[in-house]
Amino acid sequence: MNKRFNIAGTCIPEKHYMADTSDKIDKIICLIEQDSYFTINRARQYGKTTTLLLLWKRLKEQYIVINTSFEGMGNEAFHSEEAFVRRFCYRVAGSLRLSGYSMEFADFWSTFSEEENMDTLKERISHFCRWVGKEVLLFIDEVDKSANNQMFLNFLGILRELYLERAMGGITFKCVILAGVYDVKNLKLKLRPEEERKYNSPWNVAVDFPIDMSLNFSEICSMLKNYQRDRGIAFCIEEAAEEIHRYTSGYPFLVSLVCLWLDERLPESMEVRERWTKEGIRMAVREILKSTNTLFDDVVKNIENHEKFRRFIEGILLEGRQIPYKISNPEIGLGVTFGMITEDNGICKISNIIFETYIYDHMIAGKLMEEKILSVPRSQFITEDDVLDMNRILEKFQEFMRTEYRRREHTFLEKQGRLLFLAFLKPIINGKGHYVVEPETRNSRRMDVVVFYGKKEYILELKLWYGESRFFEGVEQLADYMDSRSQNQGWLLTFCFNEGHEKKAEEYTREIRIEDERSVYSFVV
Repeated sequence: MNKRFNIAGTCIPEKHYMADTSDKIDKIICLIEQDSYFTINRARQYGKTTTLLLLWKRLKEQYIVINTSFEGMGNEAFHSEEAFVRRFCYRVAGSLRLSGYSMEFADFWSTFSEEENMDTLKERISHFCRWVGKEVLLFIDEVDKSANNQMFLNFLGILRELYLERAMGGITFKCVILAGVYDVKNLKLKLRPEEERKYNSPWNVAVDFPIDMSLNFSEICSMLKNYQRDRGIAFCIEEAAEEIHRYTSGYPFLVSLVCLWLDERLPESMEVRERWTKEGIRMAVREILKSTNTLFDDVVKNIENHEKFRRFIEGILLEGRQIPYKISNPEIGLGVTFGMITEDNGICKISNIIFETYIYDHMIAGKLMEEKILSVPRSQFITEDDVLDMNRILEKFQEFMRTEYRRREHTFLEKQGRLLFLAFLKPIINGKGHYVVEPETRNSRRMDVVVFYGKKEYILELKLWYGESRFFEGVEQLADYMDSRSQNQGWLLTFCFNEGHEKKAEEYTREIRIEDERSVYSFVV
């Protein structure tokens, strides 16, 4: 059976193309060998389950590894101590059978006394770890699926007790790994207020988990090398890996999703080797952004269901706010938990270009419904050579803003001007093109937008008017960015909402020639 790129469930080395994450696995094993208890809490579809599988494969001969999950435990399992203990023990027994260990081990966990409770579970754990003759590891996946109740906290409590009793000669699990989206050390956020006093940090024995679970450039290359070897396709692995990482920042699901589109879903008329180029990858990203999946659904749901979080995201994207990265802040903490926020030199940013563009598109859709965005036939902006007439687009946007928004309050326009432009641009390029906002260059004064249409790219810088000197700083910054992308043309769109300065600013709607036969086309709104 041919391998394929997997975006559904656990990745299996024999069936799926996978990145070589052995370095990460080695680091996790170092924590295990130090008898550490810890939590792998990362966003959905971030490779947690696959990581536990790889650990199980590596360690099942050296240790007794119980690799189980709380997925599908059901609410009834948490109605009483006895129900929880019996359900947990059945899960452990099933794991031991699947691992091929002695049937006596599984029988031990599936034979019960008349009454089962947390105390009997504690004794069962100690007895098993003493009896089997090897050190025992416990991995529990999807641990936060059932973590918002007292019974789960009681379970963490007995694991903690057993851990502390090791100092007095007690025998228990060598290592416990809990995997889930939420960090169980912070589950008090999910408890009712009257239960706050019961929390008392039952998982304060856990060490930090500092390992970056995203896929780096080398790890993406390792996956593409396996694919290239199997398929016999000639393409530049390094160039493809770099471009995939640029769009995904190594988010495992997104990396596999881009690769899946390149391998299986781009038009059959496109030669396979052409797919694994920058142009092919951009085409795949464009199609992905038009589609949906459970991860994208979660991104939108998390924005729409948390009003403060939505305002936080809008502050970053629409206003260019430089928000210090403080994980203790509830909105920042949510963003990190959801995999949407990361840290860049102490400042919060959206974790990858695909998420950022998808969120912009979601906001644009809302803006198109709320505001009177001018609908102009696309043909007006496409030349006979099938390329965008960006000057024409910006001229029409100037006209649109003068007609529809001259009387709107300045605060609204400062916050919404950039989104209005993207909402104006989106229908023109939709279908054959897409855009990305470069997060590395966006700040409170400017943001760079790269538009891809066909095989051509167009660099735009959007900024607010802060006077002539700042304007020419923007021209220089845009020229530098044009150099970095080997482009001879760039477009500078400046929003001027300062009363009394509009006439002066409008004088800068013109072509600005710079050295080496390059041009910046400036438009002021």
